[in-house]
Amino acid sequence: MDALQAVILAAIQGLTEFLPISSSGHLVLPQTLLGWEDQGLAFDVAVHVGSLLAVLAYFRKDVSTLLTAWTQSVVARQHSADSRLAWMVIVATLPAVVAGLIFNDIIEQHLRGGVVLATTTLVFGVILGLVDRYSSHSRSIADIGLRIALLVGFAQALALVPGTSRSGITMTAALLLGLGRSDAARFSFLLSMPIIAAAGSYKLLELLQHGSDVGWQLLAIGLAVSAVTAYACISVFMKWVERVGMMPFAIYRVVLAIIIYAVVLA
Repeated sequence: MDALQAVILAAIQGLTEFLPISSSGHLVLPQTLLGWEDQGLAFDVAVHVGSLLAVLAYFRKDVSTLLTAWTQSVVARQHSADSRLAWMVIVATLPAVVAGLIFNDIIEQHLRGGVVLATTTLVFGVILGLVDRYSSHSRSIADIGLRIALLVGFAQALALVPGTSRSGITMTAALLLGLGRSDAARFSFLLSMPIIAAAGSYKLLELLQHGSDVGWQLLAIGLAVSAVTAYACISVFMKWVERVGMMPFAIYRVVLAIIIYAVVLA
C-alpha cells in the first residue's frame, strides 16, 4: 500500500463510518476493481482511532456531560436525565459486544462474501427508506428507556454482518421505535464511541499477536485522513439529516448494492 492508497482508503472509511451506507460495501470496491491488497490490521486500527477521535471531538460536550452525570449516579446516587441516557448507551452497547465475542469468528469465515455484502446493503437500505418514510418521528432522545436501548442494541449487533452498516441499522431501529431523525442520529453516534473503541482494541490485540509491516507514515496518514473526513461527515450529516431525511441514503444503498453485485458476479 502506498500513500495515495492510504489516503483514499482512509477517506472512504472516514466518510462512510458514520453515514448509514455501509463502510464495508465501499472498501470492497477499490480492492476488487483495482486489485488493491487488504490494508492490514495496523491500518485498520489507525483508521478506527481516527474515526473515534472525530466522533469524540464533535460530541465532546455530550461526552463530558454524560460521563459526569454517570459518575455522579454511581458515586453519589444522584440521578438525572443525562445519567439515564449514559446508562442507556451502556445497555445498548452490551448486545453487540457479546455478539462480537460469540459470533465474530463464524462471521469472518462464512459471511464475508461479496454476495452477502451486496444483499445486506440492499435489504437494509430498503428497510431504512421505508422506516424513515412511515415512522412517527414523535419521540426524542429523552424518551429512550430500557426497552428502546435494548432493541437498538440488538439491532447494532446485526452490524457484525458485512454490508449492514452499524450507523444504518441503529438509526433504522431508533426511527422504527419513534425517534426523530436528529435524535436517532445522535443516539447512533453516541453508541458508536464504545463500539468503535471495543473493535479497535480487539484489532489492536490481533495486531500485537500477529504483527504488521505497514509503516508509521502510512498509519499516520490513515489516522489523520479518517479523523478529518469523519468529523466533516458527522458535522454535515447532523446539520442536514432533519431536512434531507434518510431516503437519499436508502436510494444510494440500492445503487451501491447493484454495483457490488455486478462486480462480484462478473
